[in-house]
Amino acid sequence: MVDAPSPSAGPAQLLETAAGRRIVFVVGSGRSGTSTLSGSLQALGMHVPQPEVDADETNPKGFGEPQWVVDFHDEMLRRANVAVSDARPSAWFEAGKINNLEPVRRRLHEWLEQQFVEGGPELVVKDPRLAWFMGLWRGAALRCDARPGYVTMLRPVTEVVGSKQRYYDAKFGEVNRTAAWVNMMLHCERATRGSDRAFVRYHDLLDDWTVPVFGLGQRFDLDAVKSAAANDIRKVHAYIDPSLRRVQLTWDDLEVPKRLREIAQETWEALDRLPDEGGDTPEVQATLDQLREAYADLYEEAAAISQSTALASRREGFGDGVRSTQKRGIERIPHWVRALVPGFLRRGARKVAGRERA
Repeated sequence: MVDAPSPSAGPAQLLETAAGRRIVFVVGSGRSGTSTLSGSLQALGMHVPQPEVDADETNPKGFGEPQWVVDFHDEMLRRANVAVSDARPSAWFEAGKINNLEPVRRRLHEWLEQQFVEGGPELVVKDPRLAWFMGLWRGAALRCDARPGYVTMLRPVTEVVGSKQRYYDAKFGEVNRTAAWVNMMLHCERATRGSDRAFVRYHDLLDDWTVPVFGLGQRFDLDAVKSAAANDIRKVHAYIDPSLRRVQLTWDDLEVPKRLREIAQETWEALDRLPDEGGDTPEVQATLDQLREAYADLYEEAAAISQSTALASRREGFGDGVRSTQKRGIERIPHWVRALVPGFLRRGARKVAGRERA
């Protein structure tokens, strides 16, 4: 087996050591078309590790996600105390600690090697959680002598937020989802610099999928895409439906603080330049660096301002010397039921609970 190159190896060196194996990582925010792209590559002959996550009402044509990958990421996120859509800039540091755990690295490498053995030399791995562990996956790909490529799906932030509001858990609001999108997309762009990468607009994929998808085939040297049969191409035509763009919102439809809205919009405008020919320039990257710093500053300010709210929530949840407004333990039992208990037993119960009356 050829020795794997160092993590800092560039695309040219990876090409020399890839031994014919290719792996495409589809990254970016959920509801950005990641499933559509993964499913298209699969229809053209690339292998999605099995079994896959079942389709549901939020994604009726399927997710194109390996179930093992989703379960693995959920486990790692729990260990790092990071949410799938986490707005904290510091969350990247917490998730990054996982990359250095050798048992985790070995476990992922062994699983990925088995997928190449069973599924062939060209894999596509997609899961919005993957962005938190790109270093871990890159290391696993290199250990397998595979050339990794990264495709970041791009969709206007307002549409992403609106789609999540419509199809996902309502416990997160528009502000949190907007902030999480900014955090996710700025990191994805920064983490893939220096790698073999591409950016695809969701709208372009729906308008004429052949242009971006066959472009990926050439860029990443994907035999399955370059040599796709007519029947496979017809499958993709049947799979991609322009009506998949079911949510089309603007800032007028969302209630987001002005400064966060400005940073999110400027981030989208900078990212939207990357798919264009010659658009991935140092100038655009510098703009994205500035936006990442601006977002981190904004988040830090917001956290400092809301510290009293966070502390109050903690006191309410855990007591902390302050009586909670919620009824606890025996207080939830109706008074008439408690009255049936002999007095000496009630006093004993209060003593055990540390709630003796003066």
